[in-house]
Amino acid sequence: MAKRNTSQRRAIREAFTQTDRPLSTHEVLMASQKQKPGLGIATVYRTLKLLLASGWLTIVKLPGAPPRYEIAGKPHHHHFYCNECGRVFEIPGCPVLLSNLVPEGFDLQEHDLVLYGTCPSCGQDANQKP
Repeated sequence: MAKRNTSQRRAIREAFTQTDRPLSTHEVLMASQKQKPGLGIATVYRTLKLLLASGWLTIVKLPGAPPRYEIAGKPHHHHFYCNECGRVFEIPGCPVLLSNLVPEGFDLQEHDLVLYGTCPSCGQDANQKP
């Protein structure tokens, strides 16, 4: 990353460290604006690009959804996507032994697992509706 450590960049990095889950560009903007009001979406995009290039962030790709970003270097894990609010959460570890599923002669090099459902906040909201 460039040597400049502006207050905008600090606010964007803190959005990730304080939230500790994958964030969309819009979520990064909203969280960063709490510390740095007036921060614009163009600054978020530029900073995300710099943080990706430096290896501080990595992209979380979800089928049919915009990319999310998370701090790089975490141990292997998977993700849970809330169908109600669109937030993404980390599932620590790897609960699936995929080597048993790989056809004979195939070489499994990597995998990703995304679970879809409702997060506790959205589930609670649904239970309170009449």
